[in-house]
Amino acid sequence: MSRIDSYPVAARTIFPFTLVLVLLLALLPGRILEMLGFGFTFGHDKLNHATAFAVLAVLGCLGWPEQRARLVGFLFVLGAAIEVLQGTQLVGRDMDLFDWIADCAGVTCGLIIATWTKRIADRLRKLS
Repeated sequence: MSRIDSYPVAARTIFPFTLVLVLLLALLPGRILEMLGFGFTFGHDKLNHATAFAVLAVLGCLGWPEQRARLVGFLFVLGAAIEVLQGTQLVGRDMDLFDWIADCAGVTCGLIIATWTKRIADRLRKLS
């Protein structure tokens, strides 16, 4: 197996860890994130959402290319669920529809990046 053929394995390995990290960052109360040193990122909230979901979409699409539709549905629902949970008193953060829209935009960007990556990898595979 060449290096080019190993990216689905790497993506499948990294995806669950990235998912857990995104969930922790999204659902920990703001005061705890500030204590951990993540308070500086709050000024770029929409960009943070879009980036996190773009990374998840890229990893998911590269790891499970045959499951793209399910992955997209899962990530859209996950983004909505995070927003609902952020609005609860337990988490104590703000529920924001625009955060979910940023999540969806990130998923869309991630799909585009994954498609480009796969095309480049396929071309490189044909050359080798």
